[in-house]
Amino acid sequence: MRVGMGYDVHKLVEGRKLIIGGVEIPHSLGLLGHSDADVLLHAIMDALLGAAALGDIGKHFPDTDQAYEGISSIKLLEEVGQLLEKENYVIDNIDATIIAQKPKMRPHIEKMEENIAQALKIDVSQVNVKATTEEGLGFTGSEDGISSQAICAISSIYENSIAVGGSERNCAGCPGCGK
Repeated sequence: MRVGMGYDVHKLVEGRKLIIGGVEIPHSLGLLGHSDADVLLHAIMDALLGAAALGDIGKHFPDTDQAYEGISSIKLLEEVGQLLEKENYVIDNIDATIIAQKPKMRPHIEKMEENIAQALKIDVSQVNVKATTEEGLGFTGSEDGISSQAICAISSIYENSIAVGGSERNCAGCPGCGK
């Protein structure tokens, strides 16, 4: 098993849509960025790429490349999922937190989890999204921006291909220690 963590932050500005977890959330401000600036999906992508030791989203989707200008982060997440599959990794689980003073995220979290699971071709039970405020403290508390943190666990398909042993002596078919 491999574990990765991701963090992302974007500034709140006027004139942009607020898209988090692939959900357009009604709000007077949106997140500034080269793509749709989906802070949650960016943190999740960095966690997944980090777990696989494949760099980060800046490496794969640089903000200097016009091909990614305004792109949906759901599309980028799908590409990250395909890259993990190509490298023979499966996603065990994802746990993420959105840090925002406003708007309230709770009404949108279930749809966010569904979007993430669908993009990565995993079961929604493998995705957990939470939200919190910072009680008015820091840049998120003053509503200057929104941040997100994510952690994930992935496994190589080879790790998951070990046959379970039939004897009490061997763990997962291992001839090793004799437990």
